[in-house]
Amino acid sequence: MRLIKLGHACVRIEHDGAVVVLDPGVFTEPDAVDGATAVLITHEHPDHYLPDHLRRTDAPIWTIADVAARIREDAPDLMDRVTVVSPDEQLDVGLPVRVVGELHAVIHPEFPRFRNSGYVVTAGDTTVYHPGDALTEPGQHVDVLCLPVSAPWMRASEAVEFARAVKAPRNVAIHDRVYSEAGLGIVDGHLNAFLPKEGLDYRRLPDGSEL
Repeated sequence: MRLIKLGHACVRIEHDGAVVVLDPGVFTEPDAVDGATAVLITHEHPDHYLPDHLRRTDAPIWTIADVAARIREDAPDLMDRVTVVSPDEQLDVGLPVRVVGELHAVIHPEFPRFRNSGYVVTAGDTTVYHPGDALTEPGQHVDVLCLPVSAPWMRASEAVEFARAVKAPRNVAIHDRVYSEAGLGIVDGHLNAFLPKEGLDYRRLPDGSEL
């Protein structure tokens, strides 16, 4: 199994001929989707969903109903490749996938609540959880957590507690274009102050590098 970090919230999971790309958004280079056999999108925000990236590949697109509605408006030419998913659904996208949760984290109490579903992807004997923009626990053991580390809707302490709750042996930072490098360094310090004490590895990968 290869997990490659490709800008902000986008990761690419490669295993046994399958290439599953999650959340190729505006902070991700277009070639992130090259060779994809499936694309999964957690929610409709542009840092996770960008029609031009989806047009670059012929891969099937798996996403929630709200994103499908946006695609119908923004890029109707893509609709024949879209499959709508629901919470707790089990998928076969070339690799087994379970859909987790249905709500975006609260950005502000006065903002409308968006829909969001994360995905647990099984690649051989390794499970990888990408939660999108939510801190919803996966409800199962996972080997790798794609851990949001910066966002208008979270504090550094929430990243620490989410990783502690999920208890994935390996934690890879995602959602890391919101803070400056200095700010991310502070968050890295917080995570490394707590997670290794509990036997949990944490790392923030440069774009294009792999776990």
